Amino acid sequence: MTEQDNTIRLAKRVADMLPCSRREAEIYIEGAFVRVDGVVVEEPGARVAPEQTVALDKDATLLEIAPATILFNKPVGVSAGIDKDGPPVFGLLSEATRAEAARKERFLKRHLVNLTLESPLETSASGLVVLTQDFRVARKLSEGLEQEIIVEVEGAIADNGLALLNHGLPYNGKPLAPCKVSWQNEKRLRFAIKAPKPGQVEHMCRMVNLKVVTMKRIRIGRIAMSSLPVGEWRYLQGYERF
Repeated sequence: MTEQDNTIRLAKRVADMLPCSRREAEIYIEGAFVRVDGVVVEEPGARVAPEQTVALDKDATLLEIAPATILFNKPVGVSAGIDKDGPPVFGLLSEATRAEAARKERFLKRHLVNLTLESPLETSASGLVVLTQDFRVARKLSEGLEQEIIVEVEGAIADNGLALLNHGLPYNGKPLAPCKVSWQNEKRLRFAIKAPKPGQVEHMCRMVNLKVVTMKRIRIGRIAMSSLPVGEWRYLQGYERF
């Protein structure tokens, strides 16, 4: 008999051990409450041998795991739903890239499964992107919330250029809705704009003789990126609302 023949699914082992239903065993495992030889295993289908020790954490609960929403500070060069130049944002999410200051919640591998990206951002841009398992968050983001984008530019702005950025420019043959654009300093513009289309901000700057050097999104709705380090992520907290 081979070693594989002598093993059983972890969910069955837990169900027999407690005892409980197979589904309850899966909930315990997916909630990171089950250890095999002292190591947390989150896959109900993992195989375990009879000689291996399986234990349930004392704080184990059968409460359903709430859907997760992740806020990620995307670096330049990472693909986030608009173009596919560069590695996809999903591949950069792991326990290792979670912000050190945001490690109060339990990290579960299932939090990284079936995430949808509801806040596309150009590969050439950096800043806040949102990935969620929660249909309520996805629905809210689809409403076209205001975004705050800091744009570093070069060149001399056209006469009346700032006024045109606020209202009066076309895109793809259609007039753009009003937005709020102001100077942060002599090289940086602040855009407060609702659901910009891919390439829209760069196009607007080009229309007033400015070239975009860098672009960073720092807020979506009421959620700001704040001090989240580049390339790191955190969970959206229960009290936070877009």
